[in-house]
Amino acid sequence: MRFSSQRLSLSAGWRAVLLIAAIGCLLIGRTQPVATRAEAPPKKSKLDRRLEVLSETHSRRMERIIVRARPGRVYAVGAWLSGRGVPVKKTLRSVRGLAVDVPASQLDSIAQSIDVESVSTDARVIGHTRPDYESVTDTLDNVLGLAGDPGEATGKNVGVAVLDSGIDRRNDLDGARTDRFWNFVGDADRRQAAFDDYGHGTHVAGLIGGTGNRSRIKVRWFTAGKATDADVSYFAGVAPSARLISVKVLDANGGGYTSDVIDALEFIVANREQLKIDIINLSLGHPILEAAASDPLVQAVESAVRAGLIVVVSAGNYGMNPETGQPGYAGITSPGNAPSAITVGAYDTRGTLRRDDDIVAGYSSRGPTWYDAMAKPDLVAPGQSLIAPAALDSTLFENYPSRRVPAADGKPGYFRLSGTSMATAVTSGSVARVIDARRRAHLPDLSPNAIKAILEFTALPLPGYDPLTQGAGALNVPGAIALAVAIDPTVPAGQPWLVSPPPYFTSIGGVSYPWAQALVWGNAVVWGNTIDTNAPAWAEAVVWGNAVVWGNAVVWGNSVVWEHPGTWANAVVWGNTAIGTTEGNAVVWGNTTDIGPDSVAWGPLR
Repeated sequence: MRFSSQRLSLSAGWRAVLLIAAIGCLLIGRTQPVATRAEAPPKKSKLDRRLEVLSETHSRRMERIIVRARPGRVYAVGAWLSGRGVPVKKTLRSVRGLAVDVPASQLDSIAQSIDVESVSTDARVIGHTRPDYESVTDTLDNVLGLAGDPGEATGKNVGVAVLDSGIDRRNDLDGARTDRFWNFVGDADRRQAAFDDYGHGTHVAGLIGGTGNRSRIKVRWFTAGKATDADVSYFAGVAPSARLISVKVLDANGGGYTSDVIDALEFIVANREQLKIDIINLSLGHPILEAAASDPLVQAVESAVRAGLIVVVSAGNYGMNPETGQPGYAGITSPGNAPSAITVGAYDTRGTLRRDDDIVAGYSSRGPTWYDAMAKPDLVAPGQSLIAPAALDSTLFENYPSRRVPAADGKPGYFRLSGTSMATAVTSGSVARVIDARRRAHLPDLSPNAIKAILEFTALPLPGYDPLTQGAGALNVPGAIALAVAIDPTVPAGQPWLVSPPPYFTSIGGVSYPWAQALVWGNAVVWGNTIDTNAPAWAEAVVWGNAVVWGNAVVWGNSVVWEHPGTWANAVVWGNTAIGTTEGNAVVWGNTTDIGPDSVAWGPLR
């Protein structure tokens, strides 16, 4: 498959590097006092790609960075930095990180300490929405219709933490289930009255759990000549009974810093029992600057998953060259490259409930991930032109009047947005319904890995798209619920944990669609009956993508995704396009002859 006349080749040597990187390595910490150049690894090896470029300028310009210490050396590194006149602004314990501001000229010397494991940009994150994106089939989608009738499983008492720009509780998001709000933007007071000055967080929260009360209309249908009247909330969220915990990490312009997001994640993990949080929604990200093993945001997500939380993240909106309209691969953003996260791309329903006309949205980021070459996204969900509550005093509402959608009373109340942010919210709401369905059946909760496997296994593949574009396929909420309630996680590992065989298909509009019955696991696609057995892979402590035993066989390596790497290597043809521009810094996908970390040039745009 070719998307441009520019051909990029993947050398045999780089294929080997990709496979080795996909397996990953564990860094062993030291306990010596802080030391410098004589015992340090090669120059700049610990700096992320952007910082490597900046370090060569020897600039006095201040840079926000996160210094990750080796195990047991966080406080020693903090004291060492303070002694150099670099005060620690924030300690990020889950990633052994210290958020500091330093001149670019000091980056080298900091990286040379043997007690410093890595040095990363405190990158700006943005919400993954496309308020300016119009498709030829731009229609108003009923989210509840796309996800299927929830029946009794409406997400009741399931807690979803929404890390975003905040929440406006005036439209469909009022009541006790939405009254928890914390602000982690900069030095703001953490606990204050809820607000959303950008509008993205309200839209995301509404897709997850809006009541739809302001879109309530009366409908009448006839059965055997008898009329039935009912009230229908047309713009209700996927899980309208879910509890929403709003954590503000994005400002009025839709941007924030990685350190604030990590700080918020640590708060959620520490208070997950008290706040009864089950799911974290991250409809945001930044371009990948380094391998997942040293990426602070990725490691914070992995820590949250190990704590038992289900983390749903957006893939990013970099699947299409904005200059040419051509699709391109390797546009996944961080933390979409977190192995254990559920990474979601977006598809366009084209305004129908049928599946045979669905297409992956052009903006939806495709895999593989930079540096680690992991197959992402994990699945795709509806993300095009979705309607949800509006934050009436927000930047988005003010700047995009054409996106406003009136409530049933004709007054402003809703807003229309597209993006992988929206698809992520739909998925989080769907997971809340899966959890609710199991609890209603008095079944124990499943691990985050098991939930992720269920979503992938029951996904409905879209014809004509590879796993690096659609993951396992399109989100299938009824199928996921059916499979989830048929699983018994209390049986010993290696034993069948399906209480009854699932149907392996889902009927929509009278048409039966087969499930994917596959898992996108690291850099391999695992096919067959992997979901039938209680495998070690479903444990919380197992990082998704690590080698595990499936029944009597180890499924790992270059067996599937990397058999024909040219499928995606020949398609990374962004040209000289700036991706993820924030405050003068951008990633440029250059015209190169090979793909790899050096193909991405980081630095200030001039």
